[in-house]
Amino acid sequence: MRAPAQTPHRLSPSAGFTLVELLVTVGLISILAGMGAMIMPGAVAAAKADAGASRVESALRVAREQAIAQRRTVRVAFTPPNRVVTSRVEVPGPGTTVLTTTELEDGMTFQLYSGVPDTPDAFGRSSATSFGMASSISFSSEGTFVDQNGDPINGTVFLGRPSTPLTARAVTIFGPTALVRGWKWNGSLWTR
Repeated sequence: MRAPAQTPHRLSPSAGFTLVELLVTVGLISILAGMGAMIMPGAVAAAKADAGASRVESALRVAREQAIAQRRTVRVAFTPPNRVVTSRVEVPGPGTTVLTTTELEDGMTFQLYSGVPDTPDAFGRSSATSFGMASSISFSSEGTFVDQNGDPINGTVFLGRPSTPLTARAVTIFGPTALVRGWKWNGSLWTR
């Protein structure tokens, strides 16, 4: 049995798109692409700032975990412009062993911006790495965040990209419990 012969398919004059429809579609795509191009740099800068703050938070949490796990004091040093170094205090002392070195990436540095106030935790804003009068800071073997005398201390690390206040971030640490919290500056106030 033979298949029935197929007749050629013709397009009617109303099939397809008109020039006006194509121009409207291309115009809408251009407007959306332009809006995306204007929004994208700010979003990328904010994402990089968030990543920098996360690195500081992570370095602090890991240092605390190592202090508890190794039953040793772990010192934390913030070295300008963008480095966090953690070191285990050896017993017997006075030596230390560097455990981790964390560097902030994408142009993030420890810094303060004029016009940006202290965080709602209000632990101080005397410098970009503000820990009161402490000459050294560390986690005790019990996990408490302490100064050189072994007294619990609160503090804040401020960071951001130079000349870009909307990338301002802060990491606060509450000494007695070593609670680490991250903050974002939205242009008018700190948010979590």
